[in-house]
Amino acid sequence: MATLRVILPDGASTVHPLHRNVTSVGRAAACDVVVGDPALAETHCHLRCDGRAYEISAIGKSELWVAGKRRSHHELRHGDRLRIGGSELVFGLHDEPSPPPSGDSGALYRRFFEFSSRLLRQYELPELLDALLDAVIAVTHAQRAFLVLLDGEVPRISVARNVEQESIDDALDQLSDSIIARVVRTRQPLLVSDVQQDAELGAARSVLRLQLASVLCVPLVDQDTLLGLIYLGNNSVLQGFDRTTLDLLNGFAAHASLIVKNALLINSLQLDRQQLKQRLDALRFGRVIGACDAMRDMFRRVEKVAPTDISVLITGETGTGKELIALELHERSPRRRGPFVSINCGAIPEHLIESELFGHAKGAFTGAVAHRRGKFHAADGGTLFLDEIGELPLALQVKLLRVLQDKAVVRVGETRPEPVDIRVVAATNRNLQQEVAAGAFREDLYYRINVINLHLPPLRERGDDVTLIAKYLLDRYADELGSKVRGLSADAAVAVRRYGWPGNIRQLENHLKRAVVLSDKPLLSALDLDLKPEDLPPVVPLAQAKEDYARQYVAEVLARNGGNRTQTARQLDVDPRTIFRYLEKGDEAEDGAS
Repeated sequence: MATLRVILPDGASTVHPLHRNVTSVGRAAACDVVVGDPALAETHCHLRCDGRAYEISAIGKSELWVAGKRRSHHELRHGDRLRIGGSELVFGLHDEPSPPPSGDSGALYRRFFEFSSRLLRQYELPELLDALLDAVIAVTHAQRAFLVLLDGEVPRISVARNVEQESIDDALDQLSDSIIARVVRTRQPLLVSDVQQDAELGAARSVLRLQLASVLCVPLVDQDTLLGLIYLGNNSVLQGFDRTTLDLLNGFAAHASLIVKNALLINSLQLDRQQLKQRLDALRFGRVIGACDAMRDMFRRVEKVAPTDISVLITGETGTGKELIALELHERSPRRRGPFVSINCGAIPEHLIESELFGHAKGAFTGAVAHRRGKFHAADGGTLFLDEIGELPLALQVKLLRVLQDKAVVRVGETRPEPVDIRVVAATNRNLQQEVAAGAFREDLYYRINVINLHLPPLRERGDDVTLIAKYLLDRYADELGSKVRGLSADAAVAVRRYGWPGNIRQLENHLKRAVVLSDKPLLSALDLDLKPEDLPPVVPLAQAKEDYARQYVAEVLARNGGNRTQTARQLDVDPRTIFRYLEKGDEAEDGAS
């Protein structure tokens, strides 16, 4: 079991076993590890265990020092020394066995310890559990070994192996129900060197039927939860198990419990990946994933608009996936065999963008050493995607409008128009109506490109989509980068769902890629994703959350009804005064925010 040694400023020290998933450390009496150091906060830090590794995190503005550097969190290794306040913490991952200098028992302990360390680095469930029982047989000289796991409250054989390292086909017929029931009931290890002579078990029907000679059975317990048991059997009393073997296997059971728990967790995550893939297949719209109402409405509109040549304006915040929607419009259109050409209008210097769009003739300007086709020529017969069209300078907006009207392009340095057959899809993260009102965007061009508007909602408004997308991206990056990461921990899933993601999907991708590269754990925590508690919106009382949702919903229905409060009240089955009350609260909230 992992331990934490606390060394106070006066040199006094205490050792605390770490048997919880989360252990609090501080000077408050309510902490799991109470440190009598006035320099500490009441709750100074937390130690978290995900079943494979431990991590320590400072709480709030508390200071945590590792190797002379201040850290907000740190993944712990055996022997790490940390400083909090005037005290020192020494982390121990395990108490390494101290085998006798000679003798079989010492060799057995060493072999079990080495094997358990190796198993902690394995992930595949079938191979891991087979290897576990093969090692048990090798060091205990058992003829048969069984791993029995609890399915609810029902014991079921998970793995059965013999001394030849083969799986046992008739495993169920070689176990004693009475012995298993006794260990499950008592949660205590059971050693019977001569079963036939045991007063309680000798008369049991299963013992008589199997003619058992020697049995050793130890429970696998994780934090008071019985996971299952390891059951060993020998047919000969001469090869009976002894107390040394019992002590050895019982000590190893602590390691085995952690191994089995992690193996089951990884197996569960693999099943979750299969279920996720099936769910994604149902929710995928080409390259786009979405299940919320806004995205489903978007998909329906794309299917209707795609077969036409109508100009489309895609709006939405940066990083919401506007180019993916443009691609779907292209690939679902009759132009799908033609080119899809994308240009970011905000990424090209102003003096070059006309040439990039329309091309230029040789000698049109300094550096124009040859004729050059522009993006409009390159997209002939297909689709041209003008991303961030709101960044175009006004002078170029006039020329773009003329090209869209005439369906012909004039290269820089020429006067002869060249016809082009393209469909234009534009996108922006700006409010072009406001830009038109401010004189920064031409009204006639706005109406030319905005025949159909497709608005992509930000990630924070897409509900459970964010978790679904995160799991999909995590699975993809883990495969691409050869990582052992398999999923999100419970706290990470909650943090991903609650975080606002101002950079939307692009920001989510960056957080996930960084975590996959840097983490060597199967489950990513919130801290691995660089999502600290202070970055998340505060938890509000349930009553306030209900009130906030109700106000938001009233505003949505009111907008659907064009601001008609009477109609809104009728649809919501409330008194019209209720609508006024929510509107007043909404105004107060906006005033407070400003």
